[in-house]
Amino acid sequence: MTVHGTKLTVALGILLASSTASFAVTEISWWHAMPGANGEVVQELTKEFNESQSEYKVVPVFKGTYPEALNAGIAAFRAKQAPDILQVFDAGTGVMMGAEGAIKPVADILSMGETKFDKSLYLPGIVSYYSKPDGTMLSFPYNSSSPILYYNKDIFKKAGLDENTPPKTWPEVWEAAKKIKTSGAANCGYTTAWLTWIHTENYAAWNDITWGSNENGIGGVDVELKINSPLFVKHFQELADLAKDGTFRYGGRTSEAKQLFTSGECGIYNDSSGGLGDIIKSGMNYGTGQLPYEPEAKNAPQNTIPGGASLWVFAGKSDEQYKGVAAFFNFLSKTEIQSKLHQVSGYLPVTLAAYEATKKSGFYEKNPAREIPIKQMMGKAPTENSKGVRLVNLPQVRDIQNEEYENMLAGKQTAQQALDNAVERGNAAIKQAIGQ
Repeated sequence: MTVHGTKLTVALGILLASSTASFAVTEISWWHAMPGANGEVVQELTKEFNESQSEYKVVPVFKGTYPEALNAGIAAFRAKQAPDILQVFDAGTGVMMGAEGAIKPVADILSMGETKFDKSLYLPGIVSYYSKPDGTMLSFPYNSSSPILYYNKDIFKKAGLDENTPPKTWPEVWEAAKKIKTSGAANCGYTTAWLTWIHTENYAAWNDITWGSNENGIGGVDVELKINSPLFVKHFQELADLAKDGTFRYGGRTSEAKQLFTSGECGIYNDSSGGLGDIIKSGMNYGTGQLPYEPEAKNAPQNTIPGGASLWVFAGKSDEQYKGVAAFFNFLSKTEIQSKLHQVSGYLPVTLAAYEATKKSGFYEKNPAREIPIKQMMGKAPTENSKGVRLVNLPQVRDIQNEEYENMLAGKQTAQQALDNAVERGNAAIKQAIGQ
């Protein structure tokens, strides 16, 4: 009897173990860099996905700013503790592309899903930026953005400016900023996020001038920076001059300046279209406009280049984990999800269907400014100057530029000196990174 009882116990144990295994939920870790209102969207989306099925559970973990999240992901990979999904900002694209053995192309992962992967469904300008030269899509474009102009309508009115007409060119921005400051409508006229992404990389693309050789790194890794040309020097000297009396106030290297705008300290602000959520949340009476351009630039405005971030998947995971990632990415690609993400956050819809559905719903008729970032990116076919920017060490090169810009804004050097130094130091860092 004991023998039979033991056999029965063992059999029940095996049955129970296999039953538990069949109902086990596969966890998918997602490290991201979305604070504030955008962080709330991340929580909502993962909750909705987790509740839509019972096989997988996506666990989002906030890892700080974009550069901090990238560094955390690299460190975790080296320690053999990499997350399944890592959100990497546009500047980290070259870094991730250079680490081929560390990542699994998203095209391969999506082909493992139940839905057939078709990259033609995604916005072409975004897809090409996150693909290899042969067209293989390497990462999933979760939150693509374009830099736009925000302004405080109440401050404009107080300064005697037309609150329904945002400035279109940089001279118009400077003029409005000076009027805001001198009228006392606000303590500062203008502030901005991202002097690198907005005022250097997108400034080059939007004005159709060269940022670097080899099609800004799209055509090859050996790149020489060209950001000390006359138009760049003029633009940064104007910023430096405005900083002297506080008309321009510097907030920080990424999007720290948003606080200066949402608090009412400054009247005009440049940031990603994806910064919209926090501006709506602030309750201010705001307006938006396109990214300003230089009137003397021959082909301006040209087209902006993608910012924001994409989702990269690390190599060395199980097939079950990859199937879970594929299911999550297919969920994120759904027209209703993309439409919602676009309308709530200000990021671009990554699929053509979501863009068309938003259009058809009449959303842009009620919110015409919300189509600005899409038109900016898709309005003209890109030139060699406006396909994007790619370096194997772009975060490092941006840090060099920021150091030089900060010394310039502190009055320690002219714009010409700052940009000459940024080119010299940046070129040396690029050569070292590619082993030359």
